[in-house]
Amino acid sequence: MNRPIEATQGVSDQAVTVKATEGGILHGIPYQVVWTAKGYGFETMSTAATASLVVRPSTLSALTLYNNTAKNFVIERAFAFNLVSIANGQFGIWLCVHPIGMTAPTGNNITIRNSLSGLTAGTEGVCDTAEAVTDNGWFPWGVSQTSVTATVPGSLATAEVGGRIIIPPTAGISIQCVAQTAVVTCTHGFHWFSVPVSAFVLG
Repeated sequence: MNRPIEATQGVSDQAVTVKATEGGILHGIPYQVVWTAKGYGFETMSTAATASLVVRPSTLSALTLYNNTAKNFVIERAFAFNLVSIANGQFGIWLCVHPIGMTAPTGNNITIRNSLSGLTAGTEGVCDTAEAVTDNGWFPWGVSQTSVTATVPGSLATAEVGGRIIIPPTAGISIQCVAQTAVVTCTHGFHWFSVPVSAFVLG
């Protein structure tokens, strides 16, 4: 006798029937699609380019994202777009995760925000540039990028975090770029999902 397969829904703990195609094929939808459809996806970026560092970052961020909500910020990617450089100028992304209870940024001067599902971007997250932060440990993320010429912008470095960094309430994340010369300037940004804490439990 054929019986439906049931699974427990994560939020309500109610049993739901798992459905398949007529041929019996189950399809898994990536969490990015589900969370975007639920309106959890956001992006933000700075508009003015800042000079890259030529040393390991310490207590100054190019851009800081602070979690001012009761949700978890699941970081999908961080990115930097090169505007001014030198020929064959190389740069890479460094990220620093700040723990729960960090001092909130003093400003919220980033107005370039976007919902990834056509909703109003709202006020999720406090974003500030040139923020004084605690050096909780900076690490390089992603693959370094090379500028082809000094006059044509277009080099984009992306750290595909894919949920491997989660920012709980009152925590934050900062980004900097490190290059071989401060002539390399970049704008910086984050793409994240603002996910209710009921969706999963942090360790």
